[in-house]
Amino acid sequence: MRHLRFVVTAAVVSAAALTLASCAGDGGGSGEYDPDADVTLTFAFWGNDDRADRYNQLIEAFQTEHPNITVNTTFTDFPSYWEKRQTEVAGGGLPDVFQFSDSYLRQYAEPGHVLDLGEVSDYVDFSTFDDALLGTGRLNDVQYSLPTGYSMWANFVNDDVLADYDIAAPEGGSTFDAFDEWMAGVTDATDGTVYGGTDYTQRIQVFELVLRANGGNLYTEDGELGFTEDELRDFWASGDDIRDGVTVPQVELEAISPVSGFGAGLTASEMSWSNFLGGYLADSGAESISIVAPPTAVEGSKDLYQQGGLQMAIASNTDHPEASAIFLDYVVNSPEAGEIFGTTLGFPASSSKLAGTTLEGVDKQVADYIASVADRVGEAPPVPVIGYGSLEQTFWDLGKELGLGTITVDEAVERFFTEADVILE
Repeated sequence: MRHLRFVVTAAVVSAAALTLASCAGDGGGSGEYDPDADVTLTFAFWGNDDRADRYNQLIEAFQTEHPNITVNTTFTDFPSYWEKRQTEVAGGGLPDVFQFSDSYLRQYAEPGHVLDLGEVSDYVDFSTFDDALLGTGRLNDVQYSLPTGYSMWANFVNDDVLADYDIAAPEGGSTFDAFDEWMAGVTDATDGTVYGGTDYTQRIQVFELVLRANGGNLYTEDGELGFTEDELRDFWASGDDIRDGVTVPQVELEAISPVSGFGAGLTASEMSWSNFLGGYLADSGAESISIVAPPTAVEGSKDLYQQGGLQMAIASNTDHPEASAIFLDYVVNSPEAGEIFGTTLGFPASSSKLAGTTLEGVDKQVADYIASVADRVGEAPPVPVIGYGSLEQTFWDLGKELGLGTITVDEAVERFFTEADVILE
């Protein structure tokens, strides 16, 4: 086996450097592409040792098919990863191919730091992706990145708890009121030993579901917020009743952080992305966890969507656009990638990668859930605003303060929009 050198890198740079830096370059290499020429590519990703080992296997398989293309890799954790990318943008030296996130699409594509994949379309197969998934890497009708996989918002239920207290599972896709009643019933049945759930109004993704059910979105195509103060006020106020003794108290969650209430066995349910199932099983020690559809604000709406957050992109100033595209295509499309990664990069986004994936155990359960909500899946939302990650964290932090009782709903709304103004500027 070829041994690849993995380097953990961290750098702290102001996000302003990304905005102020000049465009990464016109890219495209020079001259006609020679498929037999020796090429060395740089590839960067965030993750852990397990992900690094899987990429090692994938690159070995890739280089067996393309012996003239050498791939050198670096990896680090998520925060350090983006600090390093910002440093490289300022110096015009992004890796040839790198793991990307839809949260950064507008931030990197608008200044021209990532390659328009249409320029290398002869080397990338787009036909294996649903259009909704292509949309997660598209801005202004230009395809800048492709997803490795996707997740769906879901409601997780601890079957062990339900069996211990003889409680029926919640109905998937119920109204929020019906789900609130179910959570209250769990808390009562266990006499508060286990709570019905976690305050879901802390999660911006649940607010997004409510907006989408009513024909809206978190943000607009122009990169602005897509909701009003009144809409946010109504959403946070809707959690007043469940915060009062139905869901696990925030003070208890603070004591066990970073483990979630569901992972710690304090709650019978929790909403999150479908690919969290394996982690929840490991954290909670539960023998069985079910996945059901989350509540909906409007019955029959298309409020769910395929969240293709983990993507692959190419630097616009790469000297080897064609070879980079060949490698990117192998990561997102090859059956070998499906065999090696399974669903660890999300449920396979392309049909050809899925064909190589063996779905069993947790992977099969996630696949079955995704199939069960197919009729509820709508179009991908607009590309996230610049600074979406900070907005999400602000939303969550204010939700926690509501749970602790240190802030009112009106104060939370005012603070969110004040901070949003700063972030969006």
